[in-house]
Formats: sequence, structure tokens, C-alpha cells
Amino acid sequence: MTAPDRAERAERAAAEVDIVVVGSVNADLVVEVPRHPAPGETLTGRDVHLLPGGKGANQAVAAARLGGRVAFVGAVGTDEYAGPATAELERAGVDLTHLRRVPGPTGLAVVTVADGGENAIVVVPGANAEVDAASLDDAAGLWAQASVCVLQLEIPHATVARAAALADDRGARVLLNAAPAAELSPDLLALADPLVVNEHEARLLLGHDLGSPDRATAGLVVLGARSVVITLGPAGAVGRDAGGAWSVPAPQVRARDTTGAGDAFVGALALALARGDRLADAARFATSVAAASVQRLGAQTSYPWRHDPLP
Repeated sequence: MTAPDRAERAERAAAEVDIVVVGSVNADLVVEVPRHPAPGETLTGRDVHLLPGGKGANQAVAAARLGGRVAFVGAVGTDEYAGPATAELERAGVDLTHLRRVPGPTGLAVVTVADGGENAIVVVPGANAEVDAASLDDAAGLWAQASVCVLQLEIPHATVARAAALADDRGARVLLNAAPAAELSPDLLALADPLVVNEHEARLLLGHDLGSPDRATAGLVVLGARSVVITLGPAGAVGRDAGGAWSVPAPQVRARDTTGAGDAFVGALALALARGDRLADAARFATSVAAASVQRLGAQTSYPWRHDPLP
């Protein structure tokens, strides 16, 4: 993968913002294991890596690496993890003017990655819990610039709701990734365009098994979302918008690590929507970006750059 040179990063930083991401920043401690341990069991890991993560930061890096002009609103702590947590945001050229440093620890995720690529994650919010209304007020100038505002649920839900309302009021499209899985207020759902969820998150919101993809996407629209995307991992994605229901396949690749693949999808989706793509076309592009990401270890470090080939 090829990073942008200094001149390209400077040009991107000086440009107006297409995408604002309000969300979490974590340091990821990634341990490779043959399989995930059972309760009470101790396993020996093969390798341990300290990598940047957090759903919000992941999504911002994914969009920026692909050429998006991205600004980030969030918080890190005053500990030794703040630097590693933000290294890839800086390298990708994300505008960090509104990344606050607050007393205490940076968000931390402990990730085990088993053979075959499946992961298990424990997240400690740390500074992410301090992303509040004041953070949004400080970033007020961004809302008039951006065409897409990306939100997730690793920061306080009250902050997510306010950010969605501010973005919608200024004419930005609200991309709400309802992850980690949680119930959402009707007011927040009504601003989601699209609501992006995986199968587990969709099941929680619907309160029942998904049934057919058509039934699942229709049910989420009935709940109030303006448009919907359900990611299905190696099976691709399904969605629904004003043009009706659609589905897109995913390229078939051999997965090494699925950590952050959903965030790669969201970041790529935001970029495609910001440039004016239809939702189904944006999802098709995003599935290819996510497929590229699972072939490498880590989240942000696995994401393709703008000129990298996609599967």
C-alpha cells in the first residue's frame, strides 16, 4: 500500500471538508491466537501488536486513505497510548483540529484474532466518554462544509443524537453506524440516511430474527430510518432506499483478520456518498474496500489507499 506524499497531504489539509466523523479513538492491543479461549481457559498467544483503532477513527482513516477530505471530532487521553492511537489519522491526512486531549486514559481495545480471521474484542472507553456537547460546539464551523456526517455508538449516545441533529440542520447527510449494538431513539433513527448495521445489530433493533433481506430492510425503514444498509460479511450487503430494495455481492477473498472490516465499509460508503454515488453503488464499492481490508492484520493499517487495486 502506498501512502500519499507530503504535498498531497498538505493539499488535502488545505481543502474544504467533505466528511465529518464524530466518534471514538482507541489503541488496539491485538493478540494472535489459534482459537478463542473458553471461559476460564488460558491460551498462549503467538504475537501481540499495538495498533490504532476505535470505530470513529477507523472510519475516518478508511475514507481519508481513499482520497476523502475528512475532519474528525473526538478525544484522546494523556497517557502513552494517545500517540499510537492517532498515528494513522495523521498519516492519512485527517484534520485533527477538533481532536481534544482530556485528562485520563485513551480508549483501549483488547482484540484476540483466531486462525481464520475471526476476532473477539473488549473495549474500555477511556477518553471517548468525554466526547460531549462542548466538543460539537467547538467544531461548529465544520457542519456547514461537510456533505456527510458519520456517527457510531462508541461515544455517549446523547452526543451522537446532537451531532446528527446539527448535521441534518446544516444539510449534511447523516450516516449512522449503529454499532456496537444498541437501541436507538425514534428521533435519531429518523435522521439516519443511511442506517448501517450488521445482522446482529439489525436483529436487536427489529426485536426478531431477520427473515429475508427484503423483510429486514423494510422493517428498519418502518422503524424510521430514511435508508438502510445491512452488511452480511462475505455475503455482501443488502439495502433499501427511495429506489427500493437492492443487494450487492462481496468479492471472495481469504481473510486473515476481520477486525475493522465493518469500519472500512462505512468509511468507503461515506466517501462514495460524498462524491454523489447512489447508495447501492456506494455499497458495492464499500464491499470491495472491506474485502481488501480483511486480507491484512489490524484495522486502520489494513485499509487500502486511493490508488491501491481492490478485489
